[in-house]
Amino acid sequence: MRVLVVEDDKETAAYIVKGLTECGHIADKAEDGREGLLMADSTEYQVIVADRMLPKVDGVTMTRTLRGSGNRTPILMLSALGDVDDRVVGLKAGADDYLVKPFAFSELQARIEALVRRAEPESPDTVLTVADLEMDLLKREVRRNEQKIDLQPREFRLLEYLMRHSGQVVTRTMLLEKVWDYHFDPQTNVIDVHISRLRGKIDKEFDVTLLHTVRGAGYMLSEPD
Repeated sequence: MRVLVVEDDKETAAYIVKGLTECGHIADKAEDGREGLLMADSTEYQVIVADRMLPKVDGVTMTRTLRGSGNRTPILMLSALGDVDDRVVGLKAGADDYLVKPFAFSELQARIEALVRRAEPESPDTVLTVADLEMDLLKREVRRNEQKIDLQPREFRLLEYLMRHSGQVVTRTMLLEKVWDYHFDPQTNVIDVHISRLRGKIDKEFDVTLLHTVRGAGYMLSEPD
């Protein structure tokens, strides 16, 4: 990844740049806040590491300016000021994390990686699988052992919820709220009916049972032991 290091202390800057380079990253360096703003504006970075006490434009002002211009690059602020109030000022300005000097490079690296992970959009699952049962959310198809299973829309939604929570006990209340959008128990056997139909479609013709009733608790879709 490409990292912008904004640090006026030459030793600290060299220490960070050297460590990032050895980890296989590209590290650009700016020596003051004004230069940091220009570089952050002209180049796409995965994360910015910025000292709080910078010449020309301080780290807090630089962070606030970037956020005001719509730049959402994760920012890790460095500072010798470690009081709670000092950290709060940095975080309120728009920094995503705050690391007090002196620090070990291993912690800096771990925090950078955590910021990048948080910034990456999660790719939604489009195919769910439990054992030999497979659900393609884009094609709206369900297959078990390559055999196509036809489901009604509510059955499909019920199975999707069970598959997303495979290996977990799913209660009647959870199903009513997430599959039927009821926020109360209407005293109906609708769940039992749909579970029975679903079980007949995904389990009846196969040797191994995937959909189980957990007595007194709910239901569980799980892989065989």
